[in-house]
Amino acid sequence: MISVVVPIYNEEATIDRLYTELTSALASTNQPWQAIFVDDGSTDRSLTLLLAKQAADPRIVVLELSRNWGHQPAITAGLSVASGDAVVLMDGDLQDPPSAIPEMVKAWQGGAQVVLAVRRSRRESGLRRLLFPLFYKVLSFLSDYPIPMNAGIFGLIDRQVVDAINRLEETNRYLPGLRAWVGFKQSIVEYDRAARAAGEPKQTLSRLLRYGLDAVFSFSYKPLRLSLFTGITVSCLALLYGAILLGCRFLGIGMFGLPVITGYTSTIVSVLFLGGVQLISVGILGEYIGRIYEEVKRRPLYFIRNIHKAESVVLKTAAPTEKPQPSAPDSR
Repeated sequence: MISVVVPIYNEEATIDRLYTELTSALASTNQPWQAIFVDDGSTDRSLTLLLAKQAADPRIVVLELSRNWGHQPAITAGLSVASGDAVVLMDGDLQDPPSAIPEMVKAWQGGAQVVLAVRRSRRESGLRRLLFPLFYKVLSFLSDYPIPMNAGIFGLIDRQVVDAINRLEETNRYLPGLRAWVGFKQSIVEYDRAARAAGEPKQTLSRLLRYGLDAVFSFSYKPLRLSLFTGITVSCLALLYGAILLGCRFLGIGMFGLPVITGYTSTIVSVLFLGGVQLISVGILGEYIGRIYEEVKRRPLYFIRNIHKAESVVLKTAAPTEKPQPSAPDSR
């Protein structure tokens, strides 16, 4: 069976079209399927529309979270209840085209356990158009693990990969990085990322910045190493500069043959430069320490208020060796 996990946050304008295109694409795979829509605390009519779809189609599951937890926790919640032999992850704004799903399923049937949907092109405007390519280049340079460029959450993962990702309990999650980190046999499907079907982007620039920082600091120690190397380089340059100034003082000449100028310009510049390097290094340390603080608290990533599904649809909520648990809100 194919499961599709779709996080939804205030997408009432796209739900009808999303349902139509998604069901059409899944029907063409000739495989049984379920679609898990994760309502991430929507404040519009998204949940009402999703429940109407679920009431009419038993293959639809609606996961209602207790509040808005964010993009990555919402996807994690969907993965925790997905019961398919393969799981497709996609956004609900139709920038990820459902028409690419049959090709992913075909690659999976051919032996791939991770099918990455890599963007050939994307329709973005303004600052996002400049920042997205820059982000992937920076991430590729800094990451200690090979994370494919231009590949977001859109893609397919095998049951074995799903179980591996579900075992990871870290709080600051970047799922494309976790998907690359767990390994397994990969394949690539290329597609053209469309513009939003309707509405405005729900991921603000501040959220995208946090998302990007999670990606860098969760999969790389290079910022720490770069701050160390920067400190060593600046110290060496400062010693060299001091030696040159001392030599010029003894010889009674200015640097590069210029006359000696009494003042504090060089001192102020040096102090400000070194102060800037120190603040940057402390800031990098703060990012890591802040994430350590989040991890040691071990707070749940999300709470599930309700799971709306047909009685005939059986969801895997525990490993086969575990005893059945009494019905209670999921707090993972």
